[in-house]
Amino acid sequence: MRFLADVGVSPRTVEFLTQSGHDAVHARTLSLHRAADRGIIEHARADSRIVVTFDLDFGDILALGVMDKPSVIIFRLSDERPASVNQRLSPVLDEQSEALEVGALILVEDSRYRVRRLPIRPG
Repeated sequence: MRFLADVGVSPRTVEFLTQSGHDAVHARTLSLHRAADRGIIEHARADSRIVVTFDLDFGDILALGVMDKPSVIIFRLSDERPASVNQRLSPVLDEQSEALEVGALILVEDSRYRVRRLPIRPG
């Protein structure tokens, strides 16, 4: 899979993804560190990448229900250190690769994760 890590995500998580066999890039590497969230979404969509972020605003953008891509993984963890993020990310990638490929919003919490298929429909 192809990933775009938002600015709040550690480069060590990008390394983890790369070492796990994925194509991962950090927003800073692409000079997107000052881009608005919509700019990150559009870049990820155009480059067929999954956004990895701590920013809930990405969920708000997808909740408008008009986009079926890109997939977004949002972390809501009490421990945001890379080792903890990577540990929580690993089962999501193993168990939800199909959902991520077709379009999903995944909220990763300390003890669980929730998956919403895109586009998100009201009601």
